[in-house]
Amino acid sequence: MPRTDAVVSIVALAGTLLVSGLLVSGGCATYRFGSASLFRPGIRTIHVPIVRNETFRHDLGVRLTEALQKEIEDRTPYKVTHDPNADSTLVCRVINESKRVLTETDTDDPRALDAAISVRASWTGRGGELLMQNAITPTGEFAIGFGQDSRFVPEAGQSVDSAMQVAIENLAERIVSQMEMRW
Repeated sequence: MPRTDAVVSIVALAGTLLVSGLLVSGGCATYRFGSASLFRPGIRTIHVPIVRNETFRHDLGVRLTEALQKEIEDRTPYKVTHDPNADSTLVCRVINESKRVLTETDTDDPRALDAAISVRASWTGRGGELLMQNAITPTGEFAIGFGQDSRFVPEAGQSVDSAMQVAIENLAERIVSQMEMRW
């Protein structure tokens, strides 16, 4: 009799180990960890063409393109490529830039100003599927609108170009943050 109990307990232990092994291996097959878990697993390369600029300030498109490429390389697992046949494409367009006075001196000289830039961005996969989505964006709209501003004080030696560069870098950071997958 003791021999039968030993065989039954060995078979039960082997069955438990087999079921546990199947559950563990099946549950962890798609698990990802670290910063890579924030980004889409099927995409390795991203094409960022020169940002179209619809404003009179001619250098904004090039400056935003450089900021986006740097931000993507620094914060994501994606590799920026110049090949239009990349796994995905991020297309942006500067639609507006403005400068407005916030405060003035007694002689109507501007003391503090605000430089702002507005951009439409669309991130699509090679097959045309929309990869960047926002719950606020209407369903028929493919591009997401982004706006960023930066304050500057000319009396302190700050210029509209330096303020616009800060706004561009913050804007690139926000656009790349939208490339993260939703929980």
